Amino acid sequence: MDLSHLSPSPSPGLVNLVVEIPAGSRNKYEYSAEAGVMALDRVLHSSVRYPFDYGFIPNTLAEDGAPLDAMVIMEEPTFAGCLIKARPIGVLDMHDSGAYDGKLLCVPIADPRQRSITSIKQIAPIQLEDVAEFFRTYKSLEGRVIVIDGWRDCDVVNKLLEKCIHASKC
Repeated sequence: MDLSHLSPSPSPGLVNLVVEIPAGSRNKYEYSAEAGVMALDRVLHSSVRYPFDYGFIPNTLAEDGAPLDAMVIMEEPTFAGCLIKARPIGVLDMHDSGAYDGKLLCVPIADPRQRSITSIKQIAPIQLEDVAEFFRTYKSLEGRVIVIDGWRDCDVVNKLLEKCIHASKC
């Protein structure tokens, strides 16, 4: 699975998101560029499970040295390696062990039920808090210090995405 020619943003306002971890999983998969496949990184040692399909935007580089993280709200979990064209609607700002580790929240354009969702403000606050709590819990159980700075709306996504695309080319 060679992702080197896959555009991070196939058109304005959209991203290509590669799923690493389906919603509901405790298995943490990561894409291995060296092997060209998804690899099991670890199993979460707590009862928490990923709240949404979770992955990354290919051909980006975030401040933590990895591709830009992204989640996509799906009615049903997909699978590790699934490519989803999605619309980012916001960002979870967090710092993991002192480094910025923002995570895009997206909706799939292939789901007509989510066509009208364009802003983080359209997602229930309790659902957003569940996502933040998931990261607080699983990372703290691994002994990592994280700070959740909160959610920001879709207007900040483009700047973050462009920064991570540019960083991957340097």
